[in-house]
Amino acid sequence: MKSPLLSLPGAVSAEGVDEGVAAHYGDLFREQRALADGTGFVDLSHRGVITVTGEDRLGWLHLLLTQHVSELPAGEATEALILSAHGHIEHALYLVDDGTTVWAHVEPGTQEALIAYLESMKFFYKVEVADRTADFAVVHLPAGSIAEVPDGVVVRETAYGRDLFLPREQLEPFAAQAGPPAGILAYEALRVEHHRPRLGFETDHRTIPHELGWIGSAVHLQKGCYRGQETVARVQNLGKPPRRLVFLHLDGSEVHLPAPGTELRLAADGPDGRKIGFVTTSVRHHELGPVALALVKRNVPADAPLVAGTTAAAQEVVVEP
Repeated sequence: MKSPLLSLPGAVSAEGVDEGVAAHYGDLFREQRALADGTGFVDLSHRGVITVTGEDRLGWLHLLLTQHVSELPAGEATEALILSAHGHIEHALYLVDDGTTVWAHVEPGTQEALIAYLESMKFFYKVEVADRTADFAVVHLPAGSIAEVPDGVVVRETAYGRDLFLPREQLEPFAAQAGPPAGILAYEALRVEHHRPRLGFETDHRTIPHELGWIGSAVHLQKGCYRGQETVARVQNLGKPPRRLVFLHLDGSEVHLPAPGTELRLAADGPDGRKIGFVTTSVRHHELGPVALALVKRNVPADAPLVAGTTAAAQEVVVEP
């Protein structure tokens, strides 16, 4: 779904999964600094939007999600996962209940598979699931923003800012008064700075929540059964995850960033050493320079210098070994 805000001055369309919104509006670092200062907004209108209504909505979702939501207060934001039977991450939901409806935004293009799964689990529960992507656009306001939110708009407020579920016909009028636009690259740079994983970027077909630090923020350890819970409990109580998320400070003298999927090796082993992980997201940060998130094997020493392809990289621990 192509955003009308791509017609704004300087807008350059993003590529890949974020196609349809602006990568930037001409000045990546200025846009990052604006978000860090609490000004401007990010067009996330390419993300999927789903709603769940009905009197059983919270209790029913509680049975399916990794998060404790059966008594979720109206207006309180949370995030949750859906796992496979083997505990691998399949979906990530960023949700809020407005008192009558649960609103969630999800990765672009994943809403259809998510809705199909939810529909298959309705049974006798009084719930209705709907794809509202065509009607509502997600817009992000950074923490500290004083931008005025239109009346009646559902807001999901977190420590990182506010996510608005904005009617699509209000997107252009809102943009005209919300301050300078920032592209998805600026938003991603701050996400990486805060070590926040993203489905499809930090995850692959075998990722479990412990590897990414999603225990607590998206996975509640004292709730009832859900699909994949056995794996979560076993790793939590009896072992360690096979991989761990790390933050990388990259050699700033390199012209190009290591692309996602770039293999990581111990610097001491040289370019022919064994693969010990891979880059998941790499960005240029307005203060930190070139940085990245990556997954490495759990037993990699936390202080070991690495190389991402041919780029030197220093680790910062996100998930403890």
